[in-house]
Amino acid sequence: MNKNIIYIGTALIVGLLAGYFIFSSLSEDEMAVKDLSDMSDTHDHSGEAAEQMWTCSMHPQIMQPEPGDCPICGMDLIPAETGADGLSANEIKMTDNAMALANIRTTVVGTGGVDGNSLKLSGKIRENEEANAVQVTYFAGRIEKLYVNYAGERVAKGRLLATIYSPELVSAQQELLTAASLKESQLALYKAVRNKLKLWKLSDKQINSIEESGQVQENFPVYATVSGTVTEKMVEEGDYVKQGQPLYKIANLNSVWAVFDAYENQIASLKTGQEIKLTTNAYPNKEFTAKVSFVDPLLNSATRTVMVRAVLNNSEDLLKPGMFVEGRIDMPNDESDEVINVPSTAVMWTGERSVVYVKTNPNEPIFEMREVALGNSNGDSFTILNGLESGDEIVTNGTFTVDAAAQLQGKKSMMNTEGGKTMTGHEGHLGMQPESGETSKPTVDHTKMNERLEVSKKFQGQLKEVFEVYILIKDALVADNAGKAQSSAKEIGESLSKVDMKLLEDEKAHKHWMTIQKELKASANAIANASEIEEQRNHFKHLSAHMISGIQLFGIDQTVYTNYCPMADSNKGANWLSLEKEIRNPYYGEAMLTCGEVKATIQ
Repeated sequence: MNKNIIYIGTALIVGLLAGYFIFSSLSEDEMAVKDLSDMSDTHDHSGEAAEQMWTCSMHPQIMQPEPGDCPICGMDLIPAETGADGLSANEIKMTDNAMALANIRTTVVGTGGVDGNSLKLSGKIRENEEANAVQVTYFAGRIEKLYVNYAGERVAKGRLLATIYSPELVSAQQELLTAASLKESQLALYKAVRNKLKLWKLSDKQINSIEESGQVQENFPVYATVSGTVTEKMVEEGDYVKQGQPLYKIANLNSVWAVFDAYENQIASLKTGQEIKLTTNAYPNKEFTAKVSFVDPLLNSATRTVMVRAVLNNSEDLLKPGMFVEGRIDMPNDESDEVINVPSTAVMWTGERSVVYVKTNPNEPIFEMREVALGNSNGDSFTILNGLESGDEIVTNGTFTVDAAAQLQGKKSMMNTEGGKTMTGHEGHLGMQPESGETSKPTVDHTKMNERLEVSKKFQGQLKEVFEVYILIKDALVADNAGKAQSSAKEIGESLSKVDMKLLEDEKAHKHWMTIQKELKASANAIANASEIEEQRNHFKHLSAHMISGIQLFGIDQTVYTNYCPMADSNKGANWLSLEKEIRNPYYGEAMLTCGEVKATIQ
């Protein structure tokens, strides 16, 4: 028994010693791991603290490296979104959802050669008027029979077209038969009667046939004097026609005209004899070549264009009058070996400045505004003289939407050349005045802001009608009425069609409006096609941005208010326009009817 006690005591002592050494070792390892973890955590947190920025929920343009109070409204600053970290002062990052909603597309620009330095024109195929003919009747009468009954039918020279009963011709035949019996004694009379029939385009063979038969022919044939395609039938059987009245229009379509409209600033690049290459939707893989045969010396004062014409060989009958065609004239590159062309939709004009948005990160939707110098306008594109390089990726669709997002985030934008102040801030520009009681806010150098464009009162009145429909959409969203928002959005297109661009004499104003009009129509169509009110509100944000731009640039001879909700669009903020200072939020409706504030007044 003593031995058992000794064995058990020895085993217990050995177990205790082993446990001590094992757990002591683990404790040391854990401490080492903990120390490393603490070091790592300390490193990470210090890095995060260095990168963390703080902003104001009501004034997102405020960015500070540490917490505190907003210098504008005094509210506590909150941590800025981590997605904004790493951006430069002039860069803006958009969400994938915003990119999709606004249909933002980008294009990589390249350098010249044939594609980069060319003049592009749009036009139509027309009949070659030099090869056209009108088939007429040379004597009066009643049409007894038509042998060509529809447009598009081909006829050959000498083909029978119609037969006509003519009382005058019947009398003339009787005179011929009488004169023929007296021609030995009345030769002069006989010749005079034959000449009378020849003036009615009767041939010697026809006259001799009448004379030999001794019978008066009641119905006389009309033959085609040219070969071609009938483009218009101008009479019906039984019609009474006068001498010289047209029966058919006949076109020779072996050659056709390609007629283009060239803008005023393209005239200097055009001259007769230039080679022009044409493409059409009917034959997308086929290119036609012709030479410019005519440049109209007169400018169309209504459209500010001149007509350019080229003659095309159409022996294969591929080109049909009425077809749309695109023409390209390759221009010699005298100034530089590198010419960059961009679509006109990529460029925004602000006073004397022209800007584009460049995608600075190929893997993320990060954009930066860049000023560019424009060269010639080639229809739907511009030559860039300075500001872009080959390989730059730029926004070519939805440029105004990107600019509106930049304004919201206080970045450099079309209307804000310095950044740090948003379109929704209290500063005034383009007729925008700060609200009363806000004199302590930072001042703005108005000499650097874009001046409102001078337009006629009539144009402002037409723009006001568009704005009134916009207000109907806003009121419908305030009332949570998706059906009314849809129906009102459909009226935008009709209102926009009544805006007469001919009233804009200034070229910059004209181009501005073309861009804004396109964006307004696209946003309104998106609202009209959306049945869910949340989707409508997403599109209303973009509609508002473009409406604000239009009213800032042109004015509507009425005071309106720019309002801002910081919680709209997932706390990114959004603007809208109203006729009263009282806040009625279209982004939340009854749920948060009074959320927001009046940011500026547009006089």
